[in-house]
Amino acid sequence: MSRVGPGRRTTVRVAALPARDVLPRLAHLVPSKRSLAVGCGLFAFAAAAYALAWHTSMFALRTIEVRGGTPALRRQVRAALADEVGRSLLGVGGAGLATRLDPIPGVRSFTFDRSFPHILRVVVKAEVPVLVMRRVPGSDALLVAASGRVIRVLPHPQASHLPRLWVKRDVPLEVGARLPPALAGAAAALSSLRYATLPGGVRTVTVGPDELTLTLGHGLQVLLGDATDVRLKLAIARRILSLTGAAAGGTGYVDVSLPERPVLSTNPQVGGSG
Repeated sequence: MSRVGPGRRTTVRVAALPARDVLPRLAHLVPSKRSLAVGCGLFAFAAAAYALAWHTSMFALRTIEVRGGTPALRRQVRAALADEVGRSLLGVGGAGLATRLDPIPGVRSFTFDRSFPHILRVVVKAEVPVLVMRRVPGSDALLVAASGRVIRVLPHPQASHLPRLWVKRDVPLEVGARLPPALAGAAAALSSLRYATLPGGVRTVTVGPDELTLTLGHGLQVLLGDATDVRLKLAIARRILSLTGAAAGGTGYVDVSLPERPVLSTNPQVGGSG
């Protein structure tokens, strides 16, 4: 091993590769004129084929298959998409379908699949009704979904066992629109009860400023307070009513507006607002 003493310099020499030796090595990476011509030809062919498929009947939509929802809802979906028949499947996309399907009140969401050459498959997720809106004075009734959207008019509301929410005649309600913010909490609360009902079921809903009250089938009230933490409040109320059997008594209330301090009263002289 050699050593370099103090004050002595070392010299490092780097051998440079002559340019004339580098260029031949890189030349094989450059595509030939023939390769470029073949590539351009393939691209042009693909573009022509795509244009042909777009503007001719090669992939024209002929069949629309709809799944999900009720038969009536599927008929509405097919009618809304009828103008798509004859178009190229290549031109059928989510934005265009949403423009046609979103206005249908019963459609909550949808997915689609283009099955070439001629079939469009649409799977609809229907709105779930949870509430009947009644306006007074008057006899009209409107079906409301868990999302808060008004689905349709109910010609025979007495045939529905869904909870009722009574509002004044001047409250704006329109099929296809969503409930006003002050009422939306009622639909959200009832949506949470779809898979775990309260004993006796819910008969009516009362909405006030920061106040949401459910009246059960036998008359006992569930005071939820504002529309926050609804699932937690309902779970607590369900637990209390299941352990005590108070819902069968038909009087009093269970107050879960403060989930950490629930109150059960079966005194008919003391009750929450409703």
